[in-house]
Amino acid sequence: MADSSGLQVDPHLKSFVEDELLSDVDLAAEDFWATLARLQERFAPKIATLLAKRDELQAAIDAWHREHGPGSVEDYEKFLADLGYLLPDASPTIDVDRVDPEIAEVAGPQLVVPATVPRYALNAANARWGSLFDAYYGTDALPRDYELARGYDERRGAQVIAGADELLDELFPLARGSHGDVTAYRAGTDGLVADTTNGTVGLADPAQYAGFRPIDADGRGAVLLTRNGMHLEISIDPTTPVGRQHHAGVTDIVLEAAISTIIDLEDSVATVDGEDKTVGYRTWLGLLKGDLTSEFEKGGTTVTRRVNPDRTYTAPDGSELTLPGRSLMLVRNCGHHMTTSAVRTADGQEVAEGVLDLLVTAVAGLYDLQHKGPHTNSRAGSVYIVKPKQHGPEEVALTVEMFGAVEEVLGLEPNTLKVGIMDEEKRTSVNLGACIAEAAQRVIFVNTGFLDRTGDEIHTCFQAGPVLRKGDMRGTTWLQTYEDRNVDVALAAGFSHRAQIGKGMWAKPAAMAEMLEQKIGHPQAGANCAWVPSPTAATLHALHYLRADVHEAQSGLGSRGIADRRGLLVLPLGDPSALSAEEITHELETNAQSILGYVVRWVGMGIGCSTVPDLEGVGLMEDRATLRISAQLVANWMAHGVVDERAVRDTFARMAAVVDDQNAGEPGYSPMAKDLEGSESFQAALELVFTGATEPNGYTERTLTRWRQRAKAGA
Repeated sequence: MADSSGLQVDPHLKSFVEDELLSDVDLAAEDFWATLARLQERFAPKIATLLAKRDELQAAIDAWHREHGPGSVEDYEKFLADLGYLLPDASPTIDVDRVDPEIAEVAGPQLVVPATVPRYALNAANARWGSLFDAYYGTDALPRDYELARGYDERRGAQVIAGADELLDELFPLARGSHGDVTAYRAGTDGLVADTTNGTVGLADPAQYAGFRPIDADGRGAVLLTRNGMHLEISIDPTTPVGRQHHAGVTDIVLEAAISTIIDLEDSVATVDGEDKTVGYRTWLGLLKGDLTSEFEKGGTTVTRRVNPDRTYTAPDGSELTLPGRSLMLVRNCGHHMTTSAVRTADGQEVAEGVLDLLVTAVAGLYDLQHKGPHTNSRAGSVYIVKPKQHGPEEVALTVEMFGAVEEVLGLEPNTLKVGIMDEEKRTSVNLGACIAEAAQRVIFVNTGFLDRTGDEIHTCFQAGPVLRKGDMRGTTWLQTYEDRNVDVALAAGFSHRAQIGKGMWAKPAAMAEMLEQKIGHPQAGANCAWVPSPTAATLHALHYLRADVHEAQSGLGSRGIADRRGLLVLPLGDPSALSAEEITHELETNAQSILGYVVRWVGMGIGCSTVPDLEGVGLMEDRATLRISAQLVANWMAHGVVDERAVRDTFARMAAVVDDQNAGEPGYSPMAKDLEGSESFQAALELVFTGATEPNGYTERTLTRWRQRAKAGA
């Protein structure tokens, strides 16, 4: 570890900061490290005090439940208020400036991507525009009961073309007839004209015409349409296989898709040291500088991926129209509860990971704010930082203070650093108005994180009794109140046309037909962004925002009032006696397999987010939030005698063999079942359950990090 301003810094991180991060900004290396030391000295004690308060509150709640069980909602409410956990309801109004339209005005899909995989991050940044034809062709969004031919399958192509025609008829209808009758599209400053088998016709709503690229000598051009603030391009090229088959020479329908993307340094990454952290930081810096590239093999050739340029068209009035070619990028830092070995103080203490994240990501933001790269991320002049796992308004206030301190050091205007509040802890949910009030000049989103929120719900009421099965949680009173109240409180605070109201992840990457059927509920519920697991999913989810006018939905919801927060106090407890032995065994197996399937990749391979097949072989997106639910549920059932330790150990041993079989042939995979005692992954999974009652807030990071460090050292 190299010494810098009294700090012990991992050499990978030190080299990155001094040679890359600071290469073209007005900040000397010694000043950077001195600033980090001062921030650590100022904020580490405050963080420690707030973390101690978390533990004190949880100990009091545990004691109350041991004495009273779940109690009545009225008694529970009074107890939490007397404890200082439940604060008086607040009615804030946000006052945020310099916010990009992707945050304030344009509703659309939001991607979350691990910063430690540059290729994925580039894919996500470039997912601002996505091919509908590809999404239809390659997924179950359109039904298919036959094997695709090698190369281009014209049967599937005809199906895609017909589906696209139906979509255009629904969302961008012609004044008469169908897009399926069009033989040619002609666009110019006079508008859009479609030649059909029954003559020429324009759009039913000419205001949907947004621009064009002129048809060239080879017949290639484009028509740009708009609806609900989003864009759709009809790409014309009769020389391609698809264009030759299409009745109007259309080679693709390109949708504006992932309006924003969160580059994640938290739940979806496995960063346990300075080397790992450096990889994530380098990705964020490279995206903002515009020079990030990723090389990979495809079809026997080396492909280099980089960020897309902007897209240019001619507007209806003849002027040049430029649209962003990339998602607006936010970065998610770590929560207050984490420390990192990447930097240590002189006495060997790990620094607060959130403090390090904040300083590094804000300095990287200077490249965008000062327009040092070929592309601009925030045209409004802000840096967007998502802060997870904050417990109540005191912790939000600490975040705001930290942001202000970094702005002062970097010479930024106040409130340049904006904050996204993840509403994923119960103490934040019940005090959401007060949390927003603390960040009223910085907050640019509140997002419901059902998965982490469920893990925290279980841990908070851990001693009240055995909880419901995981699948039954979705029908609970607290969850419906949580989802409604997040929207209600945000709308009452003035988020409409100013900030994002977000919804959580679609967890089945391969189930696009099911997503198309269900996820429209998010924009209809007033959410102007919702998370999807891939660029393809973003393209398909964009259809929901073309169909549903989110701002109109928000206007209607604004009059319904705010959901009663007492609904959040209805505990999700179950009655194990109503379950058969087979049902209990299945629930235990399901959660054990899920835990092991994720942990073996995190600990054994350093993969922080992946698609893990469940017991039925259905691939599910798993990250630390899903892990937290499963670990807390099994720990809760064991604590209340629904299952015993022997059943848990035996089930985990059996499921280890199942997970090994599911990962057979995976490069770099180390099986667990052949040596359970010696497997870091298996032992980590057991520890998550056996310490679930006592691990602060039921978080999984500390256990995972410790075992991953051991695995790396052994390797």
